[in-house]
Amino acid sequence: MRLSHPSVEDGPHMWRLAGATGMDVNSPYAYTLWCRDFANSSVVARDADGRLAAYVTGYVRPDDPDTYFLWQVAVDSAYRGQRLARRMLDFIGDRITERGMTHLEATVTPDNAASRALFASFARDRGTEAVWSPLFGVEHFPAGGDTPHEPEDLVRIGPFGPRPSQGRD
Repeated sequence: MRLSHPSVEDGPHMWRLAGATGMDVNSPYAYTLWCRDFANSSVVARDADGRLAAYVTGYVRPDDPDTYFLWQVAVDSAYRGQRLARRMLDFIGDRITERGMTHLEATVTPDNAASRALFASFARDRGTEAVWSPLFGVEHFPAGGDTPHEPEDLVRIGPFGPRPSQGRD
């Protein structure tokens, strides 16, 4: 897998992948605009054929420039179980610490055990902690559809320092 920042051409592919993975899907326009305006704070993974296999989107919080907010993580089902989400999270973690940011935030629904484990291992391996707190309740989301939106808990990871050595020189 090759990791890089997205280009506007990745927007439609990210939109399709979001739908295929069952995530909350935004408009195709939103993904394309994201790739233009937030490419430097996002990452895509491409397979050997150049096909988009996964992505992470995020941004620096305008009112807290020391904090990166991770918005979405999506991995094509054909590439799950290969630690691709973690590789992308490490890519982002390295970039934000290089830029002097001290914290990463994300929201996760209470039943998303895979994402909770991903963020816990990331915090542990970075030598810091993941602090969980409620952020958005069901009342913050419009009613409609077959099932109501679940609450979203905030995970705040940090503060970051230099990345601990993992047996490399």
